[in-house]
Formats: sequence, C-alpha cells, structure tokens
Amino acid sequence: MMVPPNIEEFEERAAIAEFDGGLSRSEAEDVAAQDQGFISAQFYWQWLADYVVTRKMP
Repeated sequence: MMVPPNIEEFEERAAIAEFDGGLSRSEAEDVAAQDQGFISAQFYWQWLADYVVTRKMP
C-alpha cells in the first residue's frame, strides 16, 4: 500500500537543504521530493494535486 507524501517532512527537508546546504529553493525541493521517492518536486506536487482532486491514490 502506498502512503501519501509527508508534507511536513518535505518542507523541513527543503528548508534544511536550502539554508544549511546552500541550495536554491527549487533544488532544495527536488532533494526533499527525492527523499520521499519522487523524481523531482514537480512530480511530488503533481502527485499531491491528483490525490486532492480524486481523493484516492494516483
């Protein structure tokens, strides 16, 4: 069973990567998304959008 992404963990990881790691916000979000098994932040946000719209796992 697939578990929905954890938004709090995503935001925290992105913030750490941005401020402590010196990455741009876009790069930091990609790192955070990859930590949760997504190719990039774009795929992460699209998965969440699809989940919200359909109310089921994409």
